[in-house]
Amino acid sequence: MMDSTMLSSREGLAEALRSRDPEFNRALLDEAYRVKCETVGPEVYLRGLIEISNRCVKNCLYCGIRRDVRCRRYELTEDEVLDAARTAAQQRFGSVVIQGGERTDRAFVEKITRLIRAIKALPTEAGDPPLGITLSLGEQPREVYEEWFAAGAHRYLLRIESSNPDLYARIHPADHSFDRRLRALQELKECGFQAGTGAMIGLPSQTAEDLAGDLLFYKEFNAPMVGMGPYNPHPDTPLTRSGVPYPSEKERFLLGLKMIALLRLLMPDINIAAATALEVLDPRGRELGLLAGANVFMPNLTPEQQRRQYNLYDRKAVGGQWSLGQSLTDGKIRIGYGRWGDSLRFRKEHNC
Repeated sequence: MMDSTMLSSREGLAEALRSRDPEFNRALLDEAYRVKCETVGPEVYLRGLIEISNRCVKNCLYCGIRRDVRCRRYELTEDEVLDAARTAAQQRFGSVVIQGGERTDRAFVEKITRLIRAIKALPTEAGDPPLGITLSLGEQPREVYEEWFAAGAHRYLLRIESSNPDLYARIHPADHSFDRRLRALQELKECGFQAGTGAMIGLPSQTAEDLAGDLLFYKEFNAPMVGMGPYNPHPDTPLTRSGVPYPSEKERFLLGLKMIALLRLLMPDINIAAATALEVLDPRGRELGLLAGANVFMPNLTPEQQRRQYNLYDRKAVGGQWSLGQSLTDGKIRIGYGRWGDSLRFRKEHNC
């Protein structure tokens, strides 16, 4: 068992994140996996990832699809999105995630509304419920959140990227507002969504105390789900070109696993995603994330040509393989086929 005082303060969490003791780090990851199995079970819930568009109105300083990056832009047709969703239903993933660059134009909003309704109407395998739908489409007016929730989406991921307002300001242009992001997260909750958030791990100028603050932010916000992952630089972004140093790949990978583990110990009954960004740093990154306490895995169902263009960061994985390795399918981890896998915390709080 880990010392419970470690989770009681920012200082304790920061000390755990800074630790270079292999025995401590191994014990931390093992304890988080044990707590996951004891609390939410060993099942992994699948979310078929559909990257609908790399067009974005925002200009975040770290992002490979930021407005000013010169890249080949695309937007999936409604038929392409529905084909990907059918694949998810046929393979009994249980849910899909529609993710894309931020856009607020009415044509795009209405397209998402139509797609939500069409996805909910798709046939699924016998006994499976209609596909669950998570959206990750940035900040939107409250009435858009209400429209999408009414259409049938029920989870929304809006990452804070850093809970430190000063660090948030250093990685975003001046037209971004930390307070506006916080308001958007609160509005998502008020509209009925399971409102998830997350942050990048290993950013330039980020400290262990910053990361500890992120963990405490998730707890204070009472996030039912969290998607966080290592910072992976994109060469054509101002943050990379600034030359500000950041941790090595090995350090960022270990930090990513330890953040998952500490969050699982801090909030045992939430959903935690094994981020795709982990696989940039280790071929088995997402699998190891599951063994560190994560319980959500997102196979990428975006057509491969467009998947290559959704280049949020350098070396983003684009392969079609989604299945878990044999090391995790020998009994240690089971896949929750045909299940939404909603957050246990959310279900308990809302009696659903």
